[in-house]
Amino acid sequence: MKTRSLLGVGLIGTIVAALCCFTPVLVVLFGIVGLSALTGYIDYVLLPALALFVLLTIYALWRRQKNSN
Repeated sequence: MKTRSLLGVGLIGTIVAALCCFTPVLVVLFGIVGLSALTGYIDYVLLPALALFVLLTIYALWRRQKNSN
């Protein structure tokens, strides 16, 4: 995978996961769709996803720096 696309996926994933973690966006969406019973399990998915996307972003930045030298 190209470094640029890897960085894009990492940044977009980090922003979306952070937005869903720190604001009630996902809770409201689940309520609208009718899946409000699943809101208790959101943290089990979002926090590892946020960590994964942050690590992916750091890896892409490290790889970008390594390739530019």
